[in-house]
Order: sequence, then structure tokens, then C-alpha cells
Amino acid sequence: MAKTPAMIITGIAIALLVIYGADVAASANADGEKGDGFLPLDDMQRGMGLGGPAIILPIIAFFISLKEPSKGLGGMIIISGALILAGGIALVGTPAPEGVERNPAMLFIPGIIQIALGAIKIKKS
Repeated sequence: MAKTPAMIITGIAIALLVIYGADVAASANADGEKGDGFLPLDDMQRGMGLGGPAIILPIIAFFISLKEPSKGLGGMIIISGALILAGGIALVGTPAPEGVERNPAMLFIPGIIQIALGAIKIKKS
């Protein structure tokens, strides 16, 4: 019964991550300088509005569907975690603006947790 809402909120998380990544990609100029993306958000607003829910929603989905087997949901949670890890790798690969300190562990840890939860979901299915 809870599998359908869990899949919906995980799908929302994946969509948020794709939008986040597309906006970051659109904001990067060819000469390496930062421009404006297609969303009228700064880095902090983008991270809190798109990234925060994208980290939390798949974890919620895992726990609300804990007793129901679903390889599809497990795969979606793994995809979400992989997108978060890809964002962390991109963060490490790009230079930080002057005066800005970045902590890629804030992306790697939730990404690894989501991949582990997705694997557990698949294994239990």
C-alpha cells in the first residue's frame, strides 16, 4: 500500500536532482566563470530548495515502504544516491569561488546512504 507513495516521492527526488544538475550546468560558462542558471536561485537557495528535499525524500520513501518488497523502488533510491554522488564528484572537480568553503562529504555521505538503502530494498525483495 505504501509502495506507490514511496515511488512517487522518490521520483520527485530524482526530478529535483535532475533540475538541480541542469541549472548548475546552465550556470557554468564556457570560460569557467559562473553565470546565471535558468532558475532565479543562488547557490544556497538551490541547495536548500532542490538538494535538501532530494536527499531526504528517498530516505523517507525507504522507511514508509519498509515492509513491502520492491526492486523498482530500490533501483530508484539507488539512482537518487548515484545522482547525489555525481554532484559531489562535480563539486570536487570544480574550483570553489574565492571565500567559499565547500564540504563534499555533505554530498558523499547521503549519496552512499541512499545507495545502501536502495541495495537493502532490492535485497529484501
